[in-house]
Amino acid sequence: MFNYSGKKVVVTGGGSGIGRAISLLFAQQGAEIHILDLENPTSLGTLNELKAISKESQLHIVNITQLTAVEETATKIGAVDILINNAGIAQIGNLGNTSPEAFQQIFDVNVKGAFHCMQAFIKGMLANQKGVILNMASVASTVGIPDRFGYSMSKGAIVSMTQSAAKDYLLKGIRCNCISPARVHTPFVDGFIAKNYPDNQEEMFQKLSATQPIGRMAKPEEIATLALYLCSDEASFVTGCDYPIDGGFIYLNN
Repeated sequence: MFNYSGKKVVVTGGGSGIGRAISLLFAQQGAEIHILDLENPTSLGTLNELKAISKESQLHIVNITQLTAVEETATKIGAVDILINNAGIAQIGNLGNTSPEAFQQIFDVNVKGAFHCMQAFIKGMLANQKGVILNMASVASTVGIPDRFGYSMSKGAIVSMTQSAAKDYLLKGIRCNCISPARVHTPFVDGFIAKNYPDNQEEMFQKLSATQPIGRMAKPEEIATLALYLCSDEASFVTGCDYPIDGGFIYLNN
């Protein structure tokens, strides 16, 4: 089960956090991984880890907010079996204090970035009459979270885009789903806490962990495992759905 030998997989933002966990897990199952990310020590480190598993795996330095750059990268990679839109940024602010510039920035990265990649890579899927797209949404697309106005907007758009694409390409051999994690313990979370709460980091970590009814944040590897199933041949009957993986956040958070 979950044999990815011969599968070519694109993971945006695959150099760190959830994307890194997905890239490594899929490579361990035999996939050829193509990471689309910005150039930084973390993404280069992940590439080295991948090369030890799958020599064919590559890192492509590309800004997904630029359609031309994404299209050029898609042409270079060629037709892929699976596209995982994981790249994204966070943003703090409510309706009143979110600036137009901040709103545009998170829209460009989280929404347009996913759109650019879907549009560029679906061409090869259509030519082969098969493919899987998996988008990373969030529990913020389903329930209200304080001070996450722009972020919630962007992840709500991801869910809608997922369902629309799944409907449009239902009979073209292309499946499209999305995952909605709650808070995941990644280097981003550690950096956010260190920057904003330098004097009480441990207290804030525990407070953020406790917002999940299960009592802790998710591990990136747990999100990757769900992704592994949804993109697999074993999930061939699954399309057009949003899958919460949230430690009870949506339905048990009384």
